[in-house]
Amino acid sequence: MSVLAHQLRWALDRLQFEQVLDTNPPAGAAELKALQLAGAEKAAQPPEKDELRAAVAAAEPISQQPQIDLTVIELNEFGRPVSSGTVLMSPQYPDGKVVPVDRNLHTTDVRWRQWDDAGWYANRGQGTIDIVPGRENASIDFMSPYPASVLKLMVAFGVLRLVDQGQISLDDTYHYEPVAPISSLCGPASSNTIRGYLDAALTWSSNNGACAMVKLLHDRGAIDGLNQTFQDLGLETLQLKNTNPGTGGRWGNPVTMSSLDTAKLLMLVNGGLGTLWTAPDGTRVTAAVLSGASRAFFKGKLGEQAMNVTLSTTNWCGAAYPARGIPQLTSSRWIGADGTVTVPGQGIAYGHDVRPCNEAAEVTYAHKNGWVNNSGADAGIVKALPGKGGRTYIVAMFSNLGYQYVDANRPPTGAENVWFTEKLAKLGKIVDEYEKRRYP
Repeated sequence: MSVLAHQLRWALDRLQFEQVLDTNPPAGAAELKALQLAGAEKAAQPPEKDELRAAVAAAEPISQQPQIDLTVIELNEFGRPVSSGTVLMSPQYPDGKVVPVDRNLHTTDVRWRQWDDAGWYANRGQGTIDIVPGRENASIDFMSPYPASVLKLMVAFGVLRLVDQGQISLDDTYHYEPVAPISSLCGPASSNTIRGYLDAALTWSSNNGACAMVKLLHDRGAIDGLNQTFQDLGLETLQLKNTNPGTGGRWGNPVTMSSLDTAKLLMLVNGGLGTLWTAPDGTRVTAAVLSGASRAFFKGKLGEQAMNVTLSTTNWCGAAYPARGIPQLTSSRWIGADGTVTVPGQGIAYGHDVRPCNEAAEVTYAHKNGWVNNSGADAGIVKALPGKGGRTYIVAMFSNLGYQYVDANRPPTGAENVWFTEKLAKLGKIVDEYEKRRYP
């Protein structure tokens, strides 16, 4: 067990995630059946404020230990990994379980299972559909939380690979013309440059932008090739499967990501010298999987993230709730003259002056998060600002703690745009403080 893995396990256990409240536990067989159907296509929309307030008032203790998948990879000045830790938490592993990884940041010790909305309640968080074949004898059995909009990292990677291959250009205009029936997730027809669609999908999590790019991948016959590329790179749990070729929608449980493979994907986006790891077939994997221009675009858009609301919480700078997370610099793109963050695409004005937090910021955080009712996720690249410590690391976290789950100390008013338990922000803060001590 690495020192880092031990620290992550301690952090998860210390935060007592089992104390969160469930605002919508299923009451019987009919509601469990409805949950099974919900797994076919996730809503991926922010909760309505009035509905959330009413649900919070009726919340009850969560029925069992939540599902959390957490990875941190520490990088040196050349962008190469120097240490890592991956820890899983679930009803089977209530105190956290460290995942053994080899020198290539790869593991065969986990039997990864596809998320099952109803099964989390009815089967004690035990999945039944394997994500990676041939792992029946693995020592750890874990149902991987649905990645929600973090899946847009896979989409952007696939589109930028087409750009690098010369099949498309970022400045090409794509006319998104979904086939009827129109998906409520994706919305109606639209037109934008590929650059514009990726920008919207990555910075403020536009579902229409991401659906357009998934449909583009289908139009180009590139989905199977993308999934095979992930396999070839040794990122077996990254699978963009079962999406609808006609709309780019139908984001459901067959879409899978583990924190370890997601962190490695971000290591490619970050760039680094030489071989970053060796794939299972012996191929040396380098940052050249994406061109320098594509990496710069990708990382730049993640650095302009508007939704700093999960492991980092700077959009609520100065608020008593939620707790402070990773002390990141908030992108000036979303800051108004009064210092508050407004995200027009999401229709949200946070109402907190973030300038004091920017003055005290210690790191940049180029990241993507995601949310549905039973998924809270965040993954990104953390780099210390000049004079703020030398840490550079990647963090990826997937959980079933979406906006369905709330804190017992959640304020009755003023927290309507807080979609997650503040324990996730506290986790981000603990991780960053540890890394700061490691690389002063």
